[in-house]
Amino acid sequence: MLYHSTRNRQLSVTAAEAIAQGIAADGGLFVPESIPELSAADFDALKGLSYAERAARLFHLYLTDFTLDELRECTNAAYASGSFETENVQEIATLADGTMLLELWHGPTCAFKDMALQILPHFLTRSAKKSGVDREIVILTATSGDTGKAALAGFKDVPGTRIMVFYPEDGVSSMQKRQMQTQEGENVRVCAVKGNFDDCQNGVKAIFTDPEMQAALAANGMQFSSANSINWGRLAPQIVYYVSAYVTMLEKGILKPGERFSLTVPTGNFGNILAAWYAKQMGVPMQHLVCASNINRVLTDFIRTGTYNRNREFHATVSPSMDILISSNLERLLYHMTHEDDAQIREWFGALKNEGSYTIPRELCERIQAEFSGSFWDDAQTKEMIGKVFGENGYLSDTHTAVGICAAREYQASAVEKLPMLVASTANPYKFGNAVLEAVDTVPADADEYAVLDLLQAKSGMCIPKALAELKTKPVRFTDSVAQDEMPAYVKAKLGIV
Repeated sequence: MLYHSTRNRQLSVTAAEAIAQGIAADGGLFVPESIPELSAADFDALKGLSYAERAARLFHLYLTDFTLDELRECTNAAYASGSFETENVQEIATLADGTMLLELWHGPTCAFKDMALQILPHFLTRSAKKSGVDREIVILTATSGDTGKAALAGFKDVPGTRIMVFYPEDGVSSMQKRQMQTQEGENVRVCAVKGNFDDCQNGVKAIFTDPEMQAALAANGMQFSSANSINWGRLAPQIVYYVSAYVTMLEKGILKPGERFSLTVPTGNFGNILAAWYAKQMGVPMQHLVCASNINRVLTDFIRTGTYNRNREFHATVSPSMDILISSNLERLLYHMTHEDDAQIREWFGALKNEGSYTIPRELCERIQAEFSGSFWDDAQTKEMIGKVFGENGYLSDTHTAVGICAAREYQASAVEKLPMLVASTANPYKFGNAVLEAVDTVPADADEYAVLDLLQAKSGMCIPKALAELKTKPVRFTDSVAQDEMPAYVKAKLGIV
């Protein structure tokens, strides 16, 4: 299977080339030339298999220049090597009202990003060899919190790679910051940016597409790639976990073959819900996709009106991984839904870059609304839902999952047809301890982030993840901070290509 750029459909690369490059030279995102379809028999064939084996078989539909055995080596290393705390890799919990939570945070950094970033290093190193790349791969990544740590953990000391992560200085939780600042590994580098996530992301994209920077890297035997969901190798594993979740619901008798269900996804960059849309196109019987946002409601407004406008106030919230005003993966959806109209994509995303907004035709907006709805929730509502779910079920959810539950309950209340609802649960609640404790108890004025975790454990009975508890004694390694316009010079300096 070949992959095309969303901004030039004539550009064709192999799956390995798409993963190795991360982003197309024209700034577009790579998309598959077709979306594989699964039959009822295909879903049956996935029953009873380990997550690693399911993943290998599903990846083989997209990454056709990899052999099935190569993919099994990758999936076994990622999912069957003990890095996830549960043998199933992902789990499904059910609340008293019947809402199901797809727990995607049982990996080493306690966030859903582990589902993709434990396997991406294996994909990337193999892709580089298949593409004839003999340069050192430099992973350049912007993060709103979880991607950064998961990418750092995944690429730590991987031969032939370096990784550099930029995060918004005041836009992540204290635990997320601590996770990144204490990261071990000789090939890792972490830097704060004086700004928000969009500043980080725009800075990284500008560096990626700067010919002068690319030439400087090439002259020093290096090339860029990405661990963000702009990289197809990051997005494909997210498709897999939705397909696998459906198979698990069939196995458990939660759903009958072909029975429809709806899905709610808390998302900022649109990658996690886009992966669900791909799974739906493959044959997973999702009736409706609910896009849940915090007060940074740019996606909700787009779905409701057809106008994407990033020219608005930015809010720092208790769900920081969704504090995003430029949702990169929306470009992939629009490319597919405009029947691969790359000229239109160039026009819209050129307008987004230059003027900060674009508007799609009414007919297209209505087609999107037929598959998606959007809603947004503020911090007070988020905390209220954490407390409510804990009171009703004894279940502790993180701030992002709580936004998802808010959106799911609102949708279910007004839905004409009451179908089963699955909510993507994206992070362990201990990653956002302060906000979660505030939702279920009182936070003492003198409590530091570790005392908060102890109090939360005492209140909930849920064990503190070992990976977070250990951070208390780890030394801080990275305290650098730069402005967005200083990012290129910082990258050159740390790579030694000044």
